[in-house]
Amino acid sequence: MKTLYIIRHAKSSWEFDLQDHERPLNNRGLRDADLVGKNLKTLIKPVDKVLSSDAERAKTTAKIILDNLDLDDDIFSLESKLYDFNGHQVIEVIKSCDEDVNTLMIFGHNHAFTSIANLYGSEVIDNLPTAGVVGIQFDVNNWKDISVGKTVLTIFPKELR
Repeated sequence: MKTLYIIRHAKSSWEFDLQDHERPLNNRGLRDADLVGKNLKTLIKPVDKVLSSDAERAKTTAKIILDNLDLDDDIFSLESKLYDFNGHQVIEVIKSCDEDVNTLMIFGHNHAFTSIANLYGSEVIDNLPTAGVVGIQFDVNNWKDISVGKTVLTIFPKELR
């Protein structure tokens, strides 16, 4: 059994004249990431590996949520291929995950994450909102074998406020 948690980065700021990759979270994004992290703590399985896009807004979202989950830093790493908006590289990262990883958490971007949630999950999601989470379970032993799984968790910050 494999479990995948897909988490879209929290709301980012357009206030500064920065490249897309460097945009920080805005105040709402900071609050939403913390709120989601606090709620996730009691809802998720133990996590074996955490990967985040190397974009500033994704890294910051990951740090805030992981601080709430009290996860070890040694299971976290940045993955530049998660800075992907169509999803092909994201799928490649997921499917190449080691088979000893049973629970994978990834942080990244739309439209890729909404597409992947709909491609692999059992529930249709119109749009994975910023700081939104989707958990999907797969009845397989290897990540390379995943196909449609069962959506077991959805958390949207708007529902928590």
